[in-house]
Amino acid sequence: MTEASEPREPDLVDRLLAAFDHLLDVVHDKVLRPIIMAARALAYGFIIVLVALVFVAALIIGFIRLLNIYAFHGHEWITYASVGAASLILGLVIWRRRRPLKLRK
Repeated sequence: MTEASEPREPDLVDRLLAAFDHLLDVVHDKVLRPIIMAARALAYGFIIVLVALVFVAALIIGFIRLLNIYAFHGHEWITYASVGAASLILGLVIWRRRRPLKLRK
């Protein structure tokens, strides 16, 4: 009974399995974790962009309906002209704020 209670030295199989486990931990931490984090960021980015796109589309549709019903009842062309003018002005402002490729760094 005294032999079973004494601590024994790990045999070759235990040492090899411990080394293999350590190797897998290192590979996971150094290789797989950055890949998983990048994939998560990419997936969440796509989701955020799609939700924002749906939200902007819903806002534009709501704005056009609001103008058609309350502001320019019976004159839909004024609604489309005003939304087009607002889009053109916003596009020009964005275009004006752009910088040449050399200055972006």
